[in-house]
Amino acid sequence: MTKTTHTYWNPLTPEHSGLWQDIPGLEGMAQELTLSMDTETGEYTRLTRFLPGTDTSAFGGKCHEYPEEVFIVSGRLYDQAFALWLEAGHYASRPPGEVHGPFKTDTGCIVLEMSFPNRTGG
Repeated sequence: MTKTTHTYWNPLTPEHSGLWQDIPGLEGMAQELTLSMDTETGEYTRLTRFLPGTDTSAFGGKCHEYPEEVFIVSGRLYDQAFALWLEAGHYASRPPGEVHGPFKTDTGCIVLEMSFPNRTGG
């Protein structure tokens, strides 16, 4: 199977605001919108929206056993693991096991995330 596909559309417009879902455990802080998914491999592309004032310090950093790519679409996000403010245009290709977060934002932030859970290991 392959990832789902869509013709051009803009998930950031107000008419699509109802498609965003709260991230379990981060209600009121972060939401996600899955853009594409491969149900067999688990690979996905999604947007994550951190709302203004979000601080995930209480949850600590996290890492995955699989690679992922992230691109900051708008706003800014502080990644404590790197002691770095990420702003629109920042990109990372994370290897399996790389710690990232916790995160905080003053203005809010939208992140494009491409994750590859079926590609575990080094």
